[in-house]
Amino acid sequence: MVSATASSSERMMTPDRLVTGEAVVVDIVPATVGVRLLSAVIDYAIYAVGLLMSFITWATLGPGASDETSTAAAITQISLLLVLWTVAVPLTVEVLSRGRSAGRLVTGCRVVRDDGGAIRLRHSLVRTLVGVVEIWLTGALPALAACIITRRGKRLGDLLAGTYVVNERAGSVDAPPLLMPPELAQWAQEADIRSLPGDLALASRTFLQRASSMQPAARARLGSQLVEQVLPRVAPEPPAGTHPERFLAAVLCERRDRELALSLRDRQAEERSVLSLDRLPHGIGAPGPS
Repeated sequence: MVSATASSSERMMTPDRLVTGEAVVVDIVPATVGVRLLSAVIDYAIYAVGLLMSFITWATLGPGASDETSTAAAITQISLLLVLWTVAVPLTVEVLSRGRSAGRLVTGCRVVRDDGGAIRLRHSLVRTLVGVVEIWLTGALPALAACIITRRGKRLGDLLAGTYVVNERAGSVDAPPLLMPPELAQWAQEADIRSLPGDLALASRTFLQRASSMQPAARARLGSQLVEQVLPRVAPEPPAGTHPERFLAAVLCERRDRELALSLRDRQAEERSVLSLDRLPHGIGAPGPS
């Protein structure tokens, strides 16, 4: 059993850090309101121009008849164009780019989950659908107000989706990746670590990657505090005599590997779902070359 003292590790919890898929901790800064506003102006200007050009093309090439059938068809076509440029295109861009867009590329930003992880289809879907109301239908006033009020500059869509926008250009230094202790590899593969919360994992990772620069007494004390928090959330317990830091490293490495495998599966499923949006209804294939 790993020994630990009863204390809190909240001082080690740093929510404004990003943990990459390679277990690299990167200091990050939430994007400011000004940066988010510039990013949104670029993105929605592109979508608005695309929508306008689609309307012009439709009006030029569309049927000119005015009977009821043609009117109903016109309403349907206009609705599809609106859905395309306000929902389908922004959703596709954000999912396939893993939280980026044209505006965010220009401003150096990315959308991430509250725990610092990469967003998935459900996060982008919530943000996009809420954006129809808080941005397109209301002139972005609710979104701007929410960004000003909230600590991380979240708009309403971020609050509901559990996401926020980070500035990737704020100077950061990569820490070395964690390695699995060989003697704990078999135990870690069989351990149940699903109840380990993201903030505790982040605190443990930060500790391990800064441990070499800490005073020995503080290092031992903080390591024991984190083990006290992690042990109840892992089953079975590690082998007797396991060093606290090697126990934490094994848990975090296994968690990283499992999340990476899950992320790869989810990404493949999301890409298939997003690409299916481009297919025509009723199994009609795209027109071939004439």
